Amino acid sequence: TMHNDNDLMKIKQKTGKPPKNSMGRIIKPGKIVLVLNGRNAGRKAVIISNQDEGAGDRQYGHALVVGIERNPKPITKSMGKKKQNKRNKLKPFVKVYNCNHLMPTRYVLDLPVDKEIFNKNAIKDPAQKRKALAAVKTKLEEKYKTGKTRWFFQKLRI
Repeated sequence: TMHNDNDLMKIKQKTGKPPKNSMGRIIKPGKIVLVLNGRNAGRKAVIISNQDEGAGDRQYGHALVVGIERNPKPITKSMGKKKQNKRNKLKPFVKVYNCNHLMPTRYVLDLPVDKEIFNKNAIKDPAQKRKALAAVKTKLEEKYKTGKTRWFFQKLRI
């Protein structure tokens, strides 16, 4: 079970030790992670929501992530506007992953998404998943054009 700060202080005062499972949450919304397993292995993603303890059909820690399946291509000054716009496109993916298959990074990306569209049940329905992907694609492209968090939009180099 997760404890808030006041509970932690009370437990520590009574017992002299911090409670079990009181370690800070690493995987939390907004955190950029690397996907380790599956078809998107080696790709970067952002956590939208997470479930540390597990619930329902997934009795393990899991997280709903939005990531980049196909990164934007590099552009040069000599390219025209039309070609630049075409190369700025990216392809997102949305998936629920086991937390063991995600590696958190130190980076955070503030990605404001509609919680109605982005939940585990909505992603199961193909029509709603397409709608969610279209919505997140525009958000990610806007983020890319601002020039912030360039690292997230580049291919992973090892």
